[in-house]
Amino acid sequence: MKLLPKPKKYEKKQGFYEISWNTILTIDRNMQENGTTYAAVLQKAIQVYTGITCAFLKGTKRAGDIFLTVESENYSPQEYHIEITPEGLTIAGGDGAAVLYGVQTLCQIVMQCGSVLACAEIDDAPDILNRGYFLDETRGRVLSLPYLKGIADRLSRYKINEFQLYVEHTYLFRDLTELWRDETPLTAEDILELDAYCRSLHIALVPALASFGHLYKLLSTRSYGDLCERSHPWDADFSFNDRMAQHTIDTTDERALPLIKSMLAEYGALFTSEKFNICADETFDLGCEKSRGTAERIGKDQMYIGHVKELCDFLHGCGKRVQFFGDIICRRPELIARLPQGTICLTWGYAPNQSVDACHAMAQAGAVQYLCPGVGGWNQWMNLIKDSYSNILKMCGYAHQYRAEGILNTDWGDFGHVNHPAFSVPGMIYGAAFSWNQEEIAFDEINRQISLLEYGDTTGTTVDILAKVPEHSLFGWRDAVVYYEKTAKKRVFKAEEEETSSLLSADAATADRMVEQADKALREIVIQLKQTTVFMDTQARAIAGVFDVTTEAVRIWNEVGAVIAREKQGAMPDPEQIYALAGRLERWFMAFKAQWRSIGREGDLHHIAEIVFWYADRLRCK
Repeated sequence: MKLLPKPKKYEKKQGFYEISWNTILTIDRNMQENGTTYAAVLQKAIQVYTGITCAFLKGTKRAGDIFLTVESENYSPQEYHIEITPEGLTIAGGDGAAVLYGVQTLCQIVMQCGSVLACAEIDDAPDILNRGYFLDETRGRVLSLPYLKGIADRLSRYKINEFQLYVEHTYLFRDLTELWRDETPLTAEDILELDAYCRSLHIALVPALASFGHLYKLLSTRSYGDLCERSHPWDADFSFNDRMAQHTIDTTDERALPLIKSMLAEYGALFTSEKFNICADETFDLGCEKSRGTAERIGKDQMYIGHVKELCDFLHGCGKRVQFFGDIICRRPELIARLPQGTICLTWGYAPNQSVDACHAMAQAGAVQYLCPGVGGWNQWMNLIKDSYSNILKMCGYAHQYRAEGILNTDWGDFGHVNHPAFSVPGMIYGAAFSWNQEEIAFDEINRQISLLEYGDTTGTTVDILAKVPEHSLFGWRDAVVYYEKTAKKRVFKAEEEETSSLLSADAATADRMVEQADKALREIVIQLKQTTVFMDTQARAIAGVFDVTTEAVRIWNEVGAVIAREKQGAMPDPEQIYALAGRLERWFMAFKAQWRSIGREGDLHHIAEIVFWYADRLRCK
């Protein structure tokens, strides 16, 4: 039996339990939780995987029933027990969340066994109580409310109980019209509805709002641009890289804190969660220009902790418990003592072999921590699935070792969030599995399990196929953006920000050979996935269409990179082939746009289009 997250105890017994036309899903009449939600989740799974529709009601258990009950005297919060006997099936939990987790486990069993279930006893509880997923909803995609609800459904399926949407400028603040006037922002109604939906699934929807660095849109407006640490931020054209690297607020301006506090108050009022993530990461420009004198007098560290403390104290007074990213404070861990007790440091790191140093340092300083790995999708057409597995496994291990309060698995959208959210699902499930149960599952094995449980793929190969794509990306999206901004926008990049494509430094013959080999491999991978779709659930087969467009992106951009490589060597490309490539790029982009719009709003699509069309026009100038 393949179950994710893996239960602590699964003991098979003699006999079987049969789900039939007269099986009743009975919610304990004494249950005060939203038992109808749990019963509806189970009812749907039984209907999909067995063809049988079971009624549900609230009452007392009878022989043959599937019985849902809370037994807080016997089980801890989030702890559940499933007993499958020939006479009936019982799911008991320490609270409503636990009952729902038991239901989700049973749904996975029904998916694999249909209506005849082997008798068994399951006891389970999480190793880490707070298991979160953090989604960038601001730097590229602004996903639609139905799609976000679908993500919440998946989070619930794998027992993730915290969901954060990262926002810089994609919320319709009441008085900040310059911030969102050319965007497609989330509204208060969106947030309120999503919050209620998540709450019904025992998921805390936690606000995550930039409040220090990463304030590109706010600090590029005419009204508030002079609060930026750098001068005249509104003068520069849009740049994906500048948006990431600049735009920290000048903390010495007396108008800064009231503005940020007003944004926190307005946004935070929409959420029922007690937590609030103020982010406060990557304050690259702090003390560099307008506040340089203060930085020289008291130091950037004191400026940083002073601003964060002000925000923490403010939100603490509003009844919120603050989270913030720990990349700055980990250099001076002792500063955590300046913040209100219980403030949560989000200690992050995304390397496959991530060091324990930051986690260890913050633990030694007495910090309450969430550890934050990542699903490896930013700047990529296809998520770096193998790297994300290693990173998540490592960081979850540190979380267990240092008794972290939670895991927050991050899904950033740097440079336009071009990767489809569907490709983050394996990484999302890695985080769910290893935060719930610290027992290691090998990469190949967990991929087989995800392929079956998420895609219904009886061959168990879907995730391994997805994981093969990144190694054949020779001129990736980040390379394309950096080359465009250097060439068309005349941006100057630091060494670590330069494109990393080895294709651009190759001679013409080598570049052609590299692309030809990658293209052949990608075509084989595409065929492999398409052949696999017949073994998937029909509802899961949509992944093949997204995959088709994504692998075409990798192939096209590889060829674009090869053209640039030839130019650097003075090799003239064939005009007919170049024109054909430009047309292929534009036809692909039309399909990409259709997929983008099918799940979300326009977001940064116009910025992506600007780059795509620049390359198409440049090709036609050869």
